[in-house]
Amino acid sequence: MKTFRLILIYCLLIIGGLIMAFPFFWMFISSLKTAAEVNTTPPTFWPQRLMFENYVYAFSKAPFLTYFKNSLIVVGSSVSLTMLTTILAAFAFSRLKFPGRDFIFSASVGMMMVPFEMLIITNYTTIVKIGLMDTLTDLILPFTSSIFYTYILRNFFFSVPDSIYWSARVDGATNWRYLWRIMVPMAKPALATIALLNAIVSWNSFLWPLIATNTTAKRTLPFGLYAFMSASGIRYERLMAAATIVVVPMIILFILFRRYIVEGVSRGGLKG
Repeated sequence: MKTFRLILIYCLLIIGGLIMAFPFFWMFISSLKTAAEVNTTPPTFWPQRLMFENYVYAFSKAPFLTYFKNSLIVVGSSVSLTMLTTILAAFAFSRLKFPGRDFIFSASVGMMMVPFEMLIITNYTTIVKIGLMDTLTDLILPFTSSIFYTYILRNFFFSVPDSIYWSARVDGATNWRYLWRIMVPMAKPALATIALLNAIVSWNSFLWPLIATNTTAKRTLPFGLYAFMSASGIRYERLMAAATIVVVPMIILFILFRRYIVEGVSRGGLKG
């Protein structure tokens, strides 16, 4: 009975995995088809000839190298600043004693229910007033802190025994030294999770760059997909080629570091 249950569980997991992976496979295989094959009903599964010309057209239609460079700058800056603010906030909410600590953290967690779309007008007004419109800086600022990431890391810090903290304090370590020499190295799984999740969010961000930038020189990869939509219609095989260029880096990153995401989220939710 136990063996049958395990077989059933693995079969369901395999089926679920195939269902989740199929859209990405279909996107890639469609990017290698001709226009006739993409629009055939019923659709063809395999292309008769691999149309790598779609990728050549994608790079010539939109300045993907510029978009790629901007995306790297935005992602690298967002991840670095988010790591810093998250580490400091999580340590403050987990180890430091100050009036209203738990209330402030609970109120911040409650703000997670407010979707980012509701803050767009406020954020847009702010960047216009401070003169950051149509710059890479205005693409970075909204993603430099997150209460969700702070929640994950705070719970991880809570799982570290108090005896380690007080032993370090007895040995003369300040809170700053204890944080960077003991807590941060111990929290590598949670920090890797935060970095990867924030990188994926920043890389795939579309709505905010669409609103906060006006020129091609300041836009990122997801906006490049807009270049393949026109009033005369959409060439889906070329659009799928461009989408593959945008998605593949994050897929590779997730596959390489998926273990850290699972471990960091699971350990970060043990105690809170």
